Amino acid sequence: MSPKRSASSPDPTVQPVPASVVQQVDAADSTLHNPKRAVLSLGSNQGNRLDTLQGAIDALEDTPGLRVKAVSPVYETEPWGVEPGSQPTYYNAVVLVKTTLPPSSLLERAQAVEDAFARVRDERWGPRTIDVDIVSYQDFSSDDPVLTLPHPRAHERAFVLVPWHDVEPGAEVPGHGPVVELMVALPDQGVTLRGDLKLVLPD
Repeated sequence: MSPKRSASSPDPTVQPVPASVVQQVDAADSTLHNPKRAVLSLGSNQGNRLDTLQGAIDALEDTPGLRVKAVSPVYETEPWGVEPGSQPTYYNAVVLVKTTLPPSSLLERAQAVEDAFARVRDERWGPRTIDVDIVSYQDFSSDDPVLTLPHPRAHERAFVLVPWHDVEPGAEVPGHGPVVELMVALPDQGVTLRGDLKLVLPD
């Protein structure tokens, strides 16, 4: 896997979350009782992709019992599982959240966000206005086909691993190992940092 940067040579446009923002979000966490950490992957390849990603992040932040902790840089990626050139490219990002919602309720909220942006589910690997996937939820594991955790293909997908590494360099995919080791072992999947685009952490 060869995105346009390497783990050993961070792109200078990728900046850590400012301490003031971390403090602000931590203060908001005081409204949550015993929150769990979750990782969500966002993707869009229809319409105004950047605005849709930002709208999804804002909608997640507006969810009672959920706080968005960090937002990754934007990556432009080739569609997964389809013929090259058959669909527009995706904008992808990863967000870290703290939530008191159980996994099933977090999934319901993720699907509600998709529905709000007119996500169509009539074709596997089809184009979509927004895709909101739960990648991991604390150390929780589940084989339920409705919500398998951690996400069963996250460890194979550069468009998940690369932005996740940006916001949580020491992260691990439960059962598969450190994100940094997984992502550098992947073949090139057409993942390009878009330093000219930015998503913002909700106020």
